[in-house]
Amino acid sequence: MDAPDPITQAKEYQEFLLAALGSDDPAEAQASTPGVMRELFREAGADLAAAPAPGEWSSLECAAHILGAELVSSGRYRWILAHDRPPLIGYDQDLWVKRLPQDRRDPVAMLELFEALRTANVRLWNGSTEDERARVGEHAERGPESFDLTFRMIAGHDRVHVAQARRALAAVRG
Repeated sequence: MDAPDPITQAKEYQEFLLAALGSDDPAEAQASTPGVMRELFREAGADLAAAPAPGEWSSLECAAHILGAELVSSGRYRWILAHDRPPLIGYDQDLWVKRLPQDRRDPVAMLELFEALRTANVRLWNGSTEDERARVGEHAERGPESFDLTFRMIAGHDRVHVAQARRALAAVRG
């Protein structure tokens, strides 16, 4: 069987994340995520770091992934806005979750960092013009991505991984 076409996979990934956002305002969706995560952490309590099965992410690891994506997107937004068609490197999400455990050693600190980054990024978006939102970077795996597309994808990304965190918690609790 032929290997999947990387361009088709990239487009499907973009569409998957955009579908999770739907027609909702991406800034409003993103601004709500820190509160949603705080509530999830409160609800999860002692089960926050419990993985539903070997090799599956716990609710806390899902949240650490959302934080990692926010760190990466913070740079991407600024590179796109400041440079002409900058290269945007990809990253291995599983390695970030596996090798950066400091992100989840202190869940309160993790949420504080996420909220600070998210607030700065939503402000950046809200202060941007249509021309700025149309600026493009060259993603190493997905090709051209505008500030607009990148920002909307992150809003959908939040929803996908918050849902994953909820499923993990439900599975742990049986």
